[in-house]
Amino acid sequence: MISEPSRYYAVELHALPSRIGQIRRIVSAHLRQWHLDALVDHAVLGVTELLTNVHRHAQPDKRCTVEIELLLDRLTVSVRDHDPRIPRAADLDGADDGAFDSAFDSAFDSDGSDEFEGLATSGRGLAIVRAVSESWGVRPCGDDGKVVWFTLTAPPSAPPVEERVHVVHVPPTERAYTEYDPFPVLAGHAG
Repeated sequence: MISEPSRYYAVELHALPSRIGQIRRIVSAHLRQWHLDALVDHAVLGVTELLTNVHRHAQPDKRCTVEIELLLDRLTVSVRDHDPRIPRAADLDGADDGAFDSAFDSAFDSDGSDEFEGLATSGRGLAIVRAVSESWGVRPCGDDGKVVWFTLTAPPSAPPVEERVHVVHVPPTERAYTEYDPFPVLAGHAG
């Protein structure tokens, strides 16, 4: 039995740089509306990296769908594109048989000039997603593409604040005292 309602939002777009900024603002606004302010920075960073990957690498087009879903204490952010190729995250700490080191080493020509284009496509974005999320993964969708997703743990929600209505009850036997003498009028003052 689910005790808390699920929240869901999806938007379709072309992963162009101008649209990526708009999606960051949309995701941020939804998370704030859902009272998940603590997740905004990591969610926005993650979705930016996933959309940048679609913009840079997806073929045949840049169409994609961004989904954010809150179910119980788990926020899932996913991006579906139409490219069936499965991405691989770089291991930025060098533990993965030196893949990042070799990518870095190959970014230099023999003449010492920089060629960071190869490094830029080495999976750094997914390594960042891995670093800021609780979990991440790729779900192949056959020839229709794939879904790349990540999860964040939502902070415990604060218990709802009870609204208290304070009613002042005056017993029927009490009433305003009306038997006072009127205030005296001071000489020279009109009342």
